[in-house]
Amino acid sequence: MRLKSVVLSSILVGTLLVGCGTKPGEEKLTQQEKNTQQQQNSEQQNAQPDVVASPSIVSNEDSLHKATSKDGSWIIILKRDFEAKKEIVLEGEFTKKDTKDPTKQVPASRKIALYDQDQNRNKTASYSLTAPKLIVRSENSRIQGGTFIGDVYVESKGFSVVDAKVQGNVYFASEELKSTFKLENNGMVTGVTEVKK
Repeated sequence: MRLKSVVLSSILVGTLLVGCGTKPGEEKLTQQEKNTQQQQNSEQQNAQPDVVASPSIVSNEDSLHKATSKDGSWIIILKRDFEAKKEIVLEGEFTKKDTKDPTKQVPASRKIALYDQDQNRNKTASYSLTAPKLIVRSENSRIQGGTFIGDVYVESKGFSVVDAKVQGNVYFASEELKSTFKLENNGMVTGVTEVKK
């Protein structure tokens, strides 16, 4: 009886070992191949997203200037009225995957969001941002949903004011840049919109 138990146990263990072994034609990875595979997985996880940076919520003047810099984020979000002591420079170009051809990159518009919204994207509050001046160097940038108090100096194409107000003037570095300016969804400028070199 004891012999039968030992034989059956041996057969069972042998079956398990055969089932867990490599399949024919399948090779075990060497340590170097495992390291290479781990490195590739790590690089994929650390790859940059479609848009260079995620949104930034402004909490103080330092975070505002960091968010609007060329190393900042594509969208700058204010959750309250805010006054900056220094001029704001919105610069840097951001890209995202083209929705029609995912192998191509297209420019991503930068946005200063001066509003809050609910889960259905309905605007629930508007805020004001006050600064001595805003210099716009990022293409297709916009101010949206609230009020910017101060003058705006545009040095790039496609600037727009969307469902927002600029309480001040908007100056363009050239006539070409002015021709690409848009006021959308009741956007308005209380002062002049003119070329100023």
